[in-house]
Amino acid sequence: MPVPPAPPVPIIIDCDPGHDDALAIMLAAGDPAVDLLAITTVAGNQTLAKTTLNARRVCTVAGIAGVPVAAGCDRPLVQPLDVADDVHGASGLDGPRFPEPTVGVAPEHAVDLIHRILREHPEPVTLVPTAPLTNIALLLTRYPEDAARIREIVLMGGSTERGNRNPAAEFNILSDPEAADIVFRSGVPLTMCGLNVTHQALATPEVLARFTGLGTELGQICADLLTYFASTYRELWGFPDPPLHDPVAVARVIDPGIVRCVEANVVVELRGRYTRGATVVDLHRRTGRPVNARVATTLDADRFWDRVVTAVCALGRRAERIGVRPAEGP
Repeated sequence: MPVPPAPPVPIIIDCDPGHDDALAIMLAAGDPAVDLLAITTVAGNQTLAKTTLNARRVCTVAGIAGVPVAAGCDRPLVQPLDVADDVHGASGLDGPRFPEPTVGVAPEHAVDLIHRILREHPEPVTLVPTAPLTNIALLLTRYPEDAARIREIVLMGGSTERGNRNPAAEFNILSDPEAADIVFRSGVPLTMCGLNVTHQALATPEVLARFTGLGTELGQICADLLTYFASTYRELWGFPDPPLHDPVAVARVIDPGIVRCVEANVVVELRGRYTRGATVVDLHRRTGRPVNARVATTLDADRFWDRVVTAVCALGRRAERIGVRPAEGP
């Protein structure tokens, strides 16, 4: 007798779209292994107004309906907001043309929406933050009882090696180190998918050809997103192909075998003159500090891209069936 598939894992994505966030949303909405309950936004790659608009744009072109989109915190807990317009452009999602969004915004603050879903859902929910951790830290601070209703936090952020926003720190963690510190010290089961693993998810020309080869408007939008993303990565870091960070965290939930992890203690540096926002990962158990995270180390890139492309294909075909129209004009 064949083994029946496991029921989908209920998840909430907390994001700041962002090119890679956009693909993370599509992967979560298009893969049957997860049940996307909500999309919440936070200031990060761009202002909150722009990241929320971008989430609505992604849902519109991908035909994602029935999934609430809620806006959250518009600034970090302590420091000023510093957006990544050098990476994602003035809109936060430069490259393709998008139609006017048909998806609205929920009337609740993102933190309150997450709290309500955790309280009402019949089973614990996995949170997948692909952005600064401001919303998640506020949730755990305001509603500490919610920790018991979180199955796991699987985040994109940090690194076991060097940073990208500065030599020591990755963007999501550096954008709100105090929030990251709260999350890593929360005691909630946590998996960190950092730059050391996401840099293995390279969008090569062959990958872009797979998206254009789908023959759908959504496939072309994904290719256009990655083409723009590639241009900034070449200019800023000299990458020949851009790494697609955020969907790696979603892929870990979909199929843990795609993203291999080790257990380690992770501390967020808050005071270093040159290292604020760094994730200090004790891979060799030298500090004696207790394990508080699974840390992703290895990506099965072929299986990863198969899941992403398959999800985009499914969404693209569905969007065409329901009559989603692309943006007009050049």
